[in-house]
Amino acid sequence: MKKALVVGVLLLTTAPLAAFASCESIKADIAQKIVNNGVPESGFKLEIVPNDQANLAGGQVVGHCGQDTQKIVYTRLINGDDSGDAAQTGTSQDTQAPQ
Repeated sequence: MKKALVVGVLLLTTAPLAAFASCESIKADIAQKIVNNGVPESGFKLEIVPNDQANLAGGQVVGHCGQDTQKIVYTRLINGDDSGDAAQTGTSQDTQAPQ
């Protein structure tokens, strides 16, 4: 009985760690796909944020993890600068042509 209780407690305490590890692996997979599309590693950042803070992160949601409790947010950086000087995310279709 004690053995089953100990195993149960161990499973419950390590589950959040396993969920975070899967978020990190998903983030790494997304980063690799972005790099494979020609974006340098210094040209973007990916952040794992709670769902309720995803729209405050200032980027585009590109994935989710942690049993859909967290979002992975992509932010394009200007000149590889991570000092909060992020470029506008989106596509070229989002901008208007000069007239």
